[in-house]
Amino acid sequence: MEFTLAADLPLPYDEAVSRTRAGLADAGFGVLTEIDIKATLKKKIDVDVPPKLILGACQPTFAHAALQADPRVAAVMPCNVVVSADGESASRIEILDPGTMEQMTGTPELGPIAEQARGLLSDMLDDLVKASN
Repeated sequence: MEFTLAADLPLPYDEAVSRTRAGLADAGFGVLTEIDIKATLKKKIDVDVPPKLILGACQPTFAHAALQADPRVAAVMPCNVVVSADGESASRIEILDPGTMEQMTGTPELGPIAEQARGLLSDMLDDLVKASN
């Protein structure tokens, strides 16, 4: 089962992070949390891994509607947006597909909300790819 929306960008990691943040803001998503996987694994278990950042993104209107439809979706909120380095000059963006909420919960009322969120996030990824080529 596919559960992410993804795009490969011909951009260095730091630039991809910056553009992803801007793209999320333009799409109406705020970043509530950040987890620096590289720094965390180095600090906790002294392991070196390529740069990877998890941005916890939220669009308040969709979040509220989803919680009204099924309060259990709070367990998968906010929407994780992962920016990973792919060598020196490329990056990969992966986003938890909002459509998985309906699949996981079996709550059909989540379908239209998830489709709207999915559309905004897919458009954001498309825009990032277009702007970076």
